[in-house]
Amino acid sequence: MINRLLIANRGEIARRIMATCRTQGIESVAVYSDPDADAAFVRDADVSVPLGGSTPAESYLRGDAIIAAALATGADAIHPGYGFLSENADFATAVADAGLTFVGPTPAAIASMGSKLEAKAQMADAGVPLLPSAELTDLSGDALSAAADEVGYPLLIKASAGGGGRGMRIVPDSSSLVDAVTSAAREAESAFGDGTIYAERYVSPSRHVEVQIFGDSHGSVVHFHERECSIQRRHQKIIEEAPSPSLDPETRAALHAAAVNAGQAMGYTNAGTVEFLLAPPGEDGRSEFFFLEVNTRLQVEHPVTEAIMGVDLVALQLAVANGGPVPSQESIGRPSGHAIEARLYAEDPTQDYRPSTGDVFAFDVPGSDAGAVRLDTAIVSSGAVSQFYDPMIAKVIVHADSRAVAARRLASALAGSTIDGITTNRSLLVNTLRHEEFLGSAPDADGRIDQQADSDFLERHDASLLGAETFDASTANAASAAAAVAIALAQQELARSSDRHTDGVATGFRNVETQPQRRSYQLARNPDAEPIDVSYLFRRGALVRASVETVDLDVTINGISTEQADVTVDGVRRRFAIRHHADGDLTRSSATWSTGHLELIDVPLFVEPGERVDAGSTVASMPGTIVAVSVGEGDAVEAGDTLVVMEAMKMELAITTSVAGTVTSLPVSAGDTIEAGAVLAVVEPD
Repeated sequence: MINRLLIANRGEIARRIMATCRTQGIESVAVYSDPDADAAFVRDADVSVPLGGSTPAESYLRGDAIIAAALATGADAIHPGYGFLSENADFATAVADAGLTFVGPTPAAIASMGSKLEAKAQMADAGVPLLPSAELTDLSGDALSAAADEVGYPLLIKASAGGGGRGMRIVPDSSSLVDAVTSAAREAESAFGDGTIYAERYVSPSRHVEVQIFGDSHGSVVHFHERECSIQRRHQKIIEEAPSPSLDPETRAALHAAAVNAGQAMGYTNAGTVEFLLAPPGEDGRSEFFFLEVNTRLQVEHPVTEAIMGVDLVALQLAVANGGPVPSQESIGRPSGHAIEARLYAEDPTQDYRPSTGDVFAFDVPGSDAGAVRLDTAIVSSGAVSQFYDPMIAKVIVHADSRAVAARRLASALAGSTIDGITTNRSLLVNTLRHEEFLGSAPDADGRIDQQADSDFLERHDASLLGAETFDASTANAASAAAAVAIALAQQELARSSDRHTDGVATGFRNVETQPQRRSYQLARNPDAEPIDVSYLFRRGALVRASVETVDLDVTINGISTEQADVTVDGVRRRFAIRHHADGDLTRSSATWSTGHLELIDVPLFVEPGERVDAGSTVASMPGTIVAVSVGEGDAVEAGDTLVVMEAMKMELAITTSVAGTVTSLPVSAGDTIEAGAVLAVVEPD
């Protein structure tokens, strides 16, 4: 029996597994890297063991150190979570050899599905429909072209050993084949330690539908219905829901049967997910589906299945690992209601999803403390996002009677969340959940919804627009929030300065009382937007007028404190949570109300000159490692050409030039570790 469980993972999944451990009376053991020493999951654990190092290779990928930690703490079993070593057959074998229980499928099952190419061959034998594909073993020009022609364009380059969108490239035609293959193989080697790649026919538009299966050591395999995960960026899911709104009853039944057949063909045990690609419906309204892969682990999106099926999948994993049976298919029953999950990433959709790092000063999702919203998060009320790991910081899940209500509630919860100090994809998620194409029609008699939330959604709708933070001063809440931020800060400064000065002359003093005070703010999430100007006038300590941009406001202060602003604006009383944070030489201020959040950076009156950067310099926006240099000094480049390729937070980022010109300086080389603000290249414009 499992009495003490080591979680070989970090962040939100480690915390989620620990939550089930508490309900099961099982002690939890955490392992952690140096950057995670003060992380929430370490505090949640009953005991914890440092692994040292910063990168995954130095910490969470060290199977020997993890097994040693389990033995040292008296753990009975190891749960790998997802990512890292969760689909490593050698690690699962080593765990068993150490006399410990591996909470997952057998090493043989992991090995058979670890290679996507081997998995496709096994599924073909099981009669599961497949897309045309070919392994790319010879990357020379002629052999590569022949393999691609055999598959047919457009095609998708994929990593055989991995998933999560890494090592994956779309190739529309032969002109981009070589670059895509080279980049995909390099990223696959970096992410999974295996650069094997293959080409597969690319179906677009398509839908990504997966079936949650569970097997036990007694030969039973069952399913817990399906999830749809079609809204993706960089081939990685950002919105998942269950059940799928796209399936007709016949296709749903066939999909479930194919997934169970796949599990039985593998002799599968514990939790797994069989993923399928759903083609557009034919003339008969039915959709063909094709096998993609089997994820031999718990999935990131498992909470939506738990919500509609009323099951704790981690608890079932532990029960099966203890030798228990899975429930019968009949007892599992049918789904109840609809659940949607949104992945909150520390990244900027307006900059090609560039990851962001730094401190999160305040974090809160309304409703999560009362159970109306499920929050699986790596951060409690504040924390830090490291450059070394995946940029996902939380999953927000809502379960409701209908899909429309679930989408509406999830969008509102995200919009009203407090996320201070770091750029996220929150606006992209909210705007997608509220988009008419995502919502679609009312369900038909079979529960099917006519909507276009397919894999091309973020290509059809410019992600940089969907994800941009905007400010409209004519919107009552936005204008009121900006005014409340400025007035609250002024009131606090007034109180502080009054304490300091004995002559009664405080901050904000004016010889001419009719002249207003002014503050200028920059949208924290959109530094390219025009500054927001707020003016306000105090007379003898009382606010008599305020305006935001060109909108005049009649403001009455009912109460201002260090954390709350209670104001009546144009006859409507509004309450805001107000926060101010010192961020270097800047002040970040935010206002949160029931359905919205505004974060502003105070634009100083007198700007200190920064360090000199030569004209034409391209600088790093975040720390990372240079993996390739694509140009040399003296080269002529065109706007959009790649200068260097850097890796940060498990992603490859192509750094391009915005102007045509000549490369005059290249201060970096492949393998260099660089800090934010470092000059990567200098291009002298033509």
